[in-house]
Amino acid sequence: MTEAPHVPVLLSEVLEALQAEPGKTIVDGTFGAGGYTRAFLERGASVIAFDRDPYAARFAKGLDPARFRFVPARFSEMAEEAGEAAVDGVALDLGVSSMQLDQAERGFSFLRDGPLDMRMGAEGPTAADLVNTAETAELARIFFVYGEERQSRRIAAAIARRRSEQPFTRTLELADFIEKALGGRRGAKVHPATRAFQALRIAVNEELSELEAGLAAAERTLRPDGRLCVVTFHSLEDRIVKTFLAARAGRTPSGSRHAPPRTPEAEPSFTLLFNGAQAPSDAEVAANPRARSAKLRAAVRTAAPVWRAAA
Repeated sequence: MTEAPHVPVLLSEVLEALQAEPGKTIVDGTFGAGGYTRAFLERGASVIAFDRDPYAARFAKGLDPARFRFVPARFSEMAEEAGEAAVDGVALDLGVSSMQLDQAERGFSFLRDGPLDMRMGAEGPTAADLVNTAETAELARIFFVYGEERQSRRIAAAIARRRSEQPFTRTLELADFIEKALGGRRGAKVHPATRAFQALRIAVNEELSELEAGLAAAERTLRPDGRLCVVTFHSLEDRIVKTFLAARAGRTPSGSRHAPPRTPEAEPSFTLLFNGAQAPSDAEVAANPRARSAKLRAAVRTAAPVWRAAA
């Protein structure tokens, strides 16, 4: 069965920033359903696409092998696969894809009932493993840090009491339980379990540490004048990208009367393509509500050596 690719967010902005064109090689670090890759190929560029999700490989079928290569691996491995200072662009579209959300059996969403899995790859502990075995304090930390959930301790304590009698196995089961543990907030714009589910997904897939490693890998993989574009969907991701690019661009804090200004740790390895982050247009958000929280940050690789801190 052939599935139509999902439309990626901020596509026109990413294309403009990356300047994909004939003769250039682009790393699509989060292939997903192949939306970005197809756009890069249509512009004449060659693409090396990464995705640790084994389901993503089916979207690579039919793409021109002369200009396209699919690598079933994490994007943090791009330097080993693509080579050091070897590509002209790197694109990262972070978070869970529409493709993954639409598959109930993957357990990413509580809009459809499915097993409490949430793994982007095929290995490692599932969300059910984490929910049913993590210490209560650790579960609360995950909800608070990764989900920015203010009721993290309350949720974790309630889960700990219930799982001792009956482990959690299904997405709707956990979502309904969290809603009841918080006193029920039906009718609210955001479902009460949204932050907890985000936190579990991030923890299961080690998304934040993978992002940090992936940014460092992009620094090694890009050749001088190569471009990095990163699309984020929540504040935790965006903060990491913003901090990384600011540091690599030499934008250190100016200091205050109580503390001297910090000096850059090394020669800037990036220059910012534009200040701040670009957001989707109102028209794109209306056509694709998933885009509403998206932010694009982009930078250009300088000829400076890779920062040793990246290792």
